[in-house]
Amino acid sequence: MHADPSAALELTIVMPCLNEVKTLGACISKAREFFEREQVSAEIIVADNGSTDGSQALATSLGARVIAVPQRGYGAALRAGFEAAQGRYVVMGDSDDSYDFSALAPFLERLRRGDELVVGNRFRGGIAQGAMPPLHRYFGNPLLSLFARVFFRVPLGDVYCGLRGFQRTLVSRLDLQSSGMEFALEMIVKSQLLGVRMSEVPTTLSRDGRGRPPHLNTWRDGRRSLLLYIASLPAGFLLYPGVLLMVTGLVFGGLLVAGPVTLGGVHFDVHTLLFCSAAVLLGFQLIAYSVAVRFLMVTARLLPPHLGFPEWVVNMRFEQGLGAGLVLIMTGLLGVFRLLRTWESVSFADLDPFMTMRIAIPSATAITLGLEVAFAALFLSLAKWQARTRSGG
Repeated sequence: MHADPSAALELTIVMPCLNEVKTLGACISKAREFFEREQVSAEIIVADNGSTDGSQALATSLGARVIAVPQRGYGAALRAGFEAAQGRYVVMGDSDDSYDFSALAPFLERLRRGDELVVGNRFRGGIAQGAMPPLHRYFGNPLLSLFARVFFRVPLGDVYCGLRGFQRTLVSRLDLQSSGMEFALEMIVKSQLLGVRMSEVPTTLSRDGRGRPPHLNTWRDGRRSLLLYIASLPAGFLLYPGVLLMVTGLVFGGLLVAGPVTLGGVHFDVHTLLFCSAAVLLGFQLIAYSVAVRFLMVTARLLPPHLGFPEWVVNMRFEQGLGAGLVLIMTGLLGVFRLLRTWESVSFADLDPFMTMRIAIPSATAITLGLEVAFAALFLSLAKWQARTRSGG
């Protein structure tokens, strides 16, 4: 394996660090062993997150470049390290001696062949006994990786592996924002959505050598990762079911307003009309949620800009949503007034429910939907205003 002569510095290894003095030296030594054996022009950056155990001095004494990162978090430390990197390729890996920095040849080989992102697969390479908690090994990691393959078509079997390499030019394209452990998933999801050429190579995972609990918090970081997945799902995942529910509810409900419907010997009446009303309201909620979440994710730069909604959605004004909501509310109130007149005509006595519910259900639905439309328009307008404020527009 020969270094790329077109680059003065071919590789940068970035190690996030927070009080890792017990293991940092071994990580740096293994990395240097790899540089010498493979004759790679490279550097080591230790992105320090505020260590108080002398990790910075140790790293400096071993020839690593130390970057102080005031903002706490795994993702924040890595982002700072990436920005300071000078190599053509960047490899990131934890400094707890769980990853073998002397065995980076497969990563570098794939990068030299043109892959933009190369991720390690610990399940293929081997996990030492006690290196990964059973909950992570048999449930958390496999489940998150399955979600990535099913919903985002990510061609990886271990999306949470912390040892990965990439072309340095990829950093600006991804525009990574997460500061916590969900940073690893943001990198994978964004890469897939941007069509980045990625691959995986087997890698090993050893026991954490620090002799203390890891920074990873199972429930907190798992929850954040799951939320990131849900919020990043394709727009159609909720949008299309919402549209289907609304159209079905409106069409079938419209037929039932005119009178009972019999299909295949099954009689449908006002009870079904009530469920049609629920379908319309739930469908609109799914549509509104899909639009709002996608807008927030794009403006927060957690999703690429090209995944936003059409211009007519982005440019929709609050007054337009409020107007549509008021029209629906007034339509519903007309139905209410009609019912009151009918009730008055029989001196407020009992009414035939099969007749009155054909007016009451659509009226209540129209009023509720009108309020939902108005509040959805208000929420989206406030979100756009906040986005403009942040961007200085």
